[in-house]
Amino acid sequence: MVLVPKPALQQFSFIRNIKPTTFFSGIPLIDLSKPDSKHLLVKACEEFGFFKVVNHGVPLEFISKLESEAVKFFSLPLSEKEKASPPNPFGYGKKSIGQNGDVGWVEYLLLTTNQESVSQRLSSVFGDNPEKFRCALNDYVSAVKKMACEILEMMADGLKIQNRNVFSKLLMDEQSDSVFRLNHYPPCPEIQALKDHNMIGFGEHTDPQIISVLRSNNTSGLQISLNDGSWISVPPDPSSFFINVGDSLQVMTNGRFKSVRHRVLANSIKARISMIYFGGPPLREKIAPLPSLMEGEESLYREFTWFEYKRSAYNSRLADNKLVLFERITAS
Repeated sequence: MVLVPKPALQQFSFIRNIKPTTFFSGIPLIDLSKPDSKHLLVKACEEFGFFKVVNHGVPLEFISKLESEAVKFFSLPLSEKEKASPPNPFGYGKKSIGQNGDVGWVEYLLLTTNQESVSQRLSSVFGDNPEKFRCALNDYVSAVKKMACEILEMMADGLKIQNRNVFSKLLMDEQSDSVFRLNHYPPCPEIQALKDHNMIGFGEHTDPQIISVLRSNNTSGLQISLNDGSWISVPPDPSSFFINVGDSLQVMTNGRFKSVRHRVLANSIKARISMIYFGGPPLREKIAPLPSLMEGEESLYREFTWFEYKRSAYNSRLADNKLVLFERITAS
């Protein structure tokens, strides 16, 4: 017999458990200080679209300071947090994810990486003294962006692309459309009664940008989908980072790198805090497979601007395959 969730939870999605205490041990682990890391990065992007990095160069002090500020923010009364809402698209939001009916057991703060815009949003919550949060955010985002660019340049080296900044220059551009997200998944004790089901904290999706850099506290919940469609749980590691290949990078490599489908499950006991940097190109940037990677192959995707793809993605449901609209139709 399947227990029916309490009325307050009926708006959320549930899935059958997949051995939630069992973690997948085969997730690629890449030491960025090792000389062979560029080859391992390419292999991980081809096979998983996802990997974990250590010796990443981001000071642990920056990580702990921002997590502390995030905990303080999400601990504020709802009336205070809602001073930074609605998320249009930046600001504070809860339960609703996007504009198309997706919901999750999550509250979040979505911010642009533009410092001036961030200060305006934070001032609405913290009044005249948002400096501590803003400084923690800037230190963290600057360090993570630097790491993301180094990873992208190693990928280019591993792909034997002569111009090693072909990916990283899009994040370094002053017009880069990168965003930063803080997610808080509160504990949900009610789901303990649903022995064979788990509640969705953030539904399955791929990230539309080039690369995503994720760090979370020591609470589990993240899952990724493998090539066969099965879902595996990712062990948390608060001192390391997890990297997602985004849709745009999949296109630029003509499908060689795989944009990873992922989701987060709610936890019945512990809160989960995650911090994600989404490295995106400028809105005007044309996204298409790189000629140097084609090797006589036909392009799987038609050229589009990041603005076109972003608009399409944000008009879609979370779980939709957003790239299908941009695939080339080949004659059979």
